[in-house]
Amino acid sequence: MRIERVTDAAEIQRGADLFDAPPIPEATRRFLADATHHLLFAYDDENRPVGMISGVETTHPDKGTEMLVYELGVAPVARLQGIGTALVSALADLARKNGCYGMWVATENDNAAGLATYRSAGALEETTFTLLSWDLLIDPAE
Repeated sequence: MRIERVTDAAEIQRGADLFDAPPIPEATRRFLADATHHLLFAYDDENRPVGMISGVETTHPDKGTEMLVYELGVAPVARLQGIGTALVSALADLARKNGCYGMWVATENDNAAGLATYRSAGALEETTFTLLSWDLLIDPAE
């Protein structure tokens, strides 16, 4: 297995099945154009994408820069082989190289595979928190 940063929209399409939904061309273009957005693919011995992780650097005036693990996906045939942990570790290495002071991820409490992966990659569990979100595609007047 090898892990590489993806910088080409065609390569993202080649690994489209690793995402929750098909990549959107305009969103892909915007993601790739931003130097603080990162996408890594894991490839098997036959050069097939078998895992991906995306991360976004966020900077705040009183904190500095940290890495958000946005999404992690591993192809079903490649699970339980350490690919997810390797991807998380590779993103953490990239974050360190870019001067991030930390890295974080939010996931569902019942995501056993994700929790195991993040913990095996060295993540420490924080105290519980509440996640609130806005669906900006819904008109609040409706």
